[in-house]
Amino acid sequence: MRLSPVAGEATLPVYLKLVAAMLSWGGTWVAGRVVAQAVGTPIAAAAARFTLAALVLGAVMFAKREPLDGSALRRAWRPIVGLALTGVFFYNLCFFYGLKYVEAGRGALVVALNPVVVAALAWWLGGERARPLAVLGAVLAFVGCLTVIGNGDPLAPLAGHIGLGEVLVLGCVACWTAYTFVGRRATRRISALAATFWSCALGAVLLWAAAFAAGGVDWAQWSPAVWAAVAFLGVFGTAIGFTWYTDAVRVLGAARAAMFINLVPVAAVLMAAIALGETVVPSVALGGAAVLAGVWLTTRR
Repeated sequence: MRLSPVAGEATLPVYLKLVAAMLSWGGTWVAGRVVAQAVGTPIAAAAARFTLAALVLGAVMFAKREPLDGSALRRAWRPIVGLALTGVFFYNLCFFYGLKYVEAGRGALVVALNPVVVAALAWWLGGERARPLAVLGAVLAFVGCLTVIGNGDPLAPLAGHIGLGEVLVLGCVACWTAYTFVGRRATRRISALAATFWSCALGAVLLWAAAFAAGGVDWAQWSPAVWAAVAFLGVFGTAIGFTWYTDAVRVLGAARAAMFINLVPVAAVLMAAIALGETVVPSVALGGAAVLAGVWLTTRR
């Protein structure tokens, strides 16, 4: 798959930021697992996450002298609403409630389906050409993910032998696929920073409404570990990670940028083993190896 970067832009810094964003997203699964297990209404933690992210992004926009008067929102309100619904609201419903049932490492490995779905749609609908090795890499990543979900049996998920947690995390795949393509449309009209700021701000409003509709927020349940996890999710997992990923989609194209999401489950498995004591079973190691091989085959020229 040969993709040309946006004219005049160096791609090395974009790749470095993209890898850093993937590592931070690997950490979000650990932080999300901590929150989901400790808080009765984790959607409130999601609301706090994106409120913090919006504040950080707003400060960055102010420092860069980007307008905060809503002009960007008026120019691209439709894709911004789409970003808020797909990448913020519905994604986090699936993310936090899925992590109530699924370990951080196993849940993160499900996102290996993201690049496969995004690339397939980009090749089919977006006019991006696919080399045979790119297709092979996507298939390899897909099989690796199924192997991990099925605990060694790649046919188990296809037969429907998965639990509620896996179904909810699969919802993250659908939401993030939509977010990737909507984000590409949004950044044709406004900057990646503005798109991320306004989608986080709108998404936070929706999440707070859902949190109070679900019974309110029990702040007494929020231990220092929960607050630290929310801070990490808001600053690194959202404000920085979302902006760098959205900008990479603009420069590199949807299929190539999304393939780097395969690095997220590998980082998450390692972090979960270190921070949470989760066991890395052979099927996880095999799936991780397949994911890395798929990334290499798909992104090499």
